[in-house]
Amino acid sequence: MSAISEFPRTSPESQGLPSKAIWEFVDAVEQEIHDVHTFMLLRHGNVIAEGAWSPYGLQRPHMLFSLSKSFTSTAIGLAVHEGRLSTGDTVISFFPESVPAEISDHLAGLKIHHLLAMCTGHDEDTTPFLHQASDGDWVKAFLAQPLKHEPGTHFLYNTGATFVLSAILQKVTGITLLEYLQPRLLEPLGIRNATWESNPQGIHVGGWGLAINTEDIARFGQLYLQNGRWHGVQLVPETWVKLATSKHISSGSKDDNDWEQGYGYQFWRCRHNAYRGDGAFGQYCIIMPDQDCVLAITGGLGDMQPPLNLIWKHLLPAMSSSPLPPASPEDQKRLGEKLSSLAYLPPQGNTTSPMATKVSGKRYQIDPHPVKFERVQFDFSQPECIFRVWNGFGEQTIHCGSGVWRDGYAALFEHNPKLVASGVWRTEDTFEITIRAYETPFVHTMRFHFEGDQLTMEGVVNVNFGPTEYSLTGHIG
Repeated sequence: MSAISEFPRTSPESQGLPSKAIWEFVDAVEQEIHDVHTFMLLRHGNVIAEGAWSPYGLQRPHMLFSLSKSFTSTAIGLAVHEGRLSTGDTVISFFPESVPAEISDHLAGLKIHHLLAMCTGHDEDTTPFLHQASDGDWVKAFLAQPLKHEPGTHFLYNTGATFVLSAILQKVTGITLLEYLQPRLLEPLGIRNATWESNPQGIHVGGWGLAINTEDIARFGQLYLQNGRWHGVQLVPETWVKLATSKHISSGSKDDNDWEQGYGYQFWRCRHNAYRGDGAFGQYCIIMPDQDCVLAITGGLGDMQPPLNLIWKHLLPAMSSSPLPPASPEDQKRLGEKLSSLAYLPPQGNTTSPMATKVSGKRYQIDPHPVKFERVQFDFSQPECIFRVWNGFGEQTIHCGSGVWRDGYAALFEHNPKLVASGVWRTEDTFEITIRAYETPFVHTMRFHFEGDQLTMEGVVNVNFGPTEYSLTGHIG
């Protein structure tokens, strides 16, 4: 297998896992969890199962959120190997221009190790303070936050710490995190077209913001499973792989919780001697060394423990150390049909209403609201609705399929604008639009109620760091 080719595809049984265990796992995912978007399961370096719930795709990039952290950790490991820095270096030594007027003993003792292991000494995540920095200097904002605990003594998941790792890397190399990783990691792995968000000063945010596809996540996991070695080349030092994936600090004491098995260098320890990188709303890169197995998942989940529970229940105990007899024709067929038919279907309902002709072409002025829709318009003159929104990004046009998804591109919210949309009449005077931004976890449902010249919209987003429901009002004008 070359760096630019796909992984070999083989039967599950040839790699010691029965097909039945996989379709039982997928069935359980569909019955108990909403939404998983894609998955790819590797054993012994072979893809033995993969699937994508349409409109999501295995080759489509997906926002990784905090799974980005594991890539940032890897960059730091490479910089350590190149002698550019060490985990024992103090943070303030890199940013003398950004330190506060009074440097506490705790801040003076804060080291790269503490950033990596999420034991900086803060009492709360520093990320909100970074966004609030009026001058855009996120490093200065981070260093201004009080360290209530001695670094190294208190675990706190702190995404701001990962940003500072990115800032340190850019300070010592003169290039961004992504530029640094391209020739050293991404290109050799065959990961192309990766993107990473930046802060106002042009520093990649580090703790989130990376977007790659599902197989790219699997490549990264397989690299770590192989102790940093890829096609005979040691891309990441084996010592760093061991260091990054070992427990450096306790994250809790519950035996049945995969967030309380300890934290490494931007990797979580899991039950069953596994470890993972993960990101909000269902992004996972799970490495199971004892089983020689990698599982990459993307999703839009509110609770991230259930998928892990299903992995430990259905997949892990079924893995054999040697090949199994071929699956029965029934099991082969069932798994094949299951994986080829995965989909999130568009909403079904009435495709028209007498109200459509009354409101078609009318522009509704939206009352001020944080969502920042200024005006909306519905065009029902065609078989399918054309929905227009005027907002801070300009005029956005969305074609809403009737009983089908329609591809589109619109900057409605602060995330990737690629989407599919569908619309149905729920009642004679209520039109509902569902939007799946398929390179993100987000699904937006907007229900518009028409009454005279007035418009009321009830919006719901499936997952969010803030509120998941909102209401807008407006009138023809």
